[in-house]
Amino acid sequence: MDISIIFKLAAVGILITVVCQLLKKSDRDDIATVVAIVGLVIALTVAVTMIGDLFTTIREIFNLTA
Repeated sequence: MDISIIFKLAAVGILITVVCQLLKKSDRDDIATVVAIVGLVIALTVAVTMIGDLFTTIREIFNLTA
C-alpha cells in the first residue's frame, strides 16, 4: 500500500466533481447524478480492495488461519 492510491482516489473525486458541475450547468441533472454514483462505486471498490488487502496482511502477520 503506498500513497499513490490516495492520489488516484483524489484525482477520481476531482474529475467526477468537475464533470458533475459541467453537467449541472448544462441542465443535465439526471446524468450528473448517474456520474456521481458511478464515481462513488469506483472509489468504494478501490477502498474495499485495500481493506481486504489489509485484513490479509494482518492475518499473515499473526499467523491466523480461517
